[in-house]
Amino acid sequence: MFSIKEGALPDRSNVSLAVLEGYAKFIRTETVRLTRIAGAGHYSSTFSCAEMLAALYYAQMRIEPSNPNWEDRDRFVMSKGHAAIGLYPVLADLGYFDPAELDTYTRLGSKYGDHPDMKKVRGLDFSSGSLGHGLSIGLGMALAGRVSGRDYRTYVMLGDGEISEGQIWEAVIAAGHFQLGHLVLLLDRNGLCIDGHTEDIMGIEPVHERFAAFGWDVQRIDGHDFPSILGAFQNLPEGTTGKPQAIVCDTVKGRGVKRMEMSLDWHVGNLVGEDYDDVMAELEAGLQPYEAEPVA
Repeated sequence: MFSIKEGALPDRSNVSLAVLEGYAKFIRTETVRLTRIAGAGHYSSTFSCAEMLAALYYAQMRIEPSNPNWEDRDRFVMSKGHAAIGLYPVLADLGYFDPAELDTYTRLGSKYGDHPDMKKVRGLDFSSGSLGHGLSIGLGMALAGRVSGRDYRTYVMLGDGEISEGQIWEAVIAAGHFQLGHLVLLLDRNGLCIDGHTEDIMGIEPVHERFAAFGWDVQRIDGHDFPSILGAFQNLPEGTTGKPQAIVCDTVKGRGVKRMEMSLDWHVGNLVGEDYDDVMAELEAGLQPYEAEPVA
């Protein structure tokens, strides 16, 4: 397992790009390993947000694994909870629980389900299942922080397939109205969901302009490029008032494995035999340049 030193947190002020790339690789390889244990898993949805997860937990968020209920910690809501298979290894690596527990993933009686349960998993601030609820949950956390006089940030990761739901836009409007400058939305804009291409199902572009129209500050970046992600974090304002913050992260579903990249066939799947070995070797080799297939 790619791991930080036991009991030590990274220096978030000076994390090298090479180290962050190693953590993103760790998230992807652990996703593949745990999927083999479970018999099926959400590869592509997790691969598209690996860099975002690595940057959040190893370079950005104010957390203390030895005190997971610390009231001034930053909060994280993974609204696209089916990608929790990539979050569990990060929490284990940071010391929230024993990494050996990951080998029970989705087994009968396990704490670690396909979707996360905050009542069972140490280090979680949220539970998910039905999609589209995460931004409303994060909105409530941000409001609670303001009322209690705390300055923590609340980060919410949304999938682009879920933002066609009305509840998302009610939360977008409310966050702008209440001027929740400490609410940070990361949109995993990979363009695909289980039913197909998001623009075919319910068009959301120009999504950055839509957020801006409701009073949000918006940045649009390459969600696989660490300098861009870290730069977006550096642009976040201090304090708990002002415009809420949206970071639209353009990503590639299945990024890192050629056969999975922008393929509808790998939203859920399982690798066995030589396919498993080949994919693990491909991931160990690191990200290769992505070349989009020509549109027919």
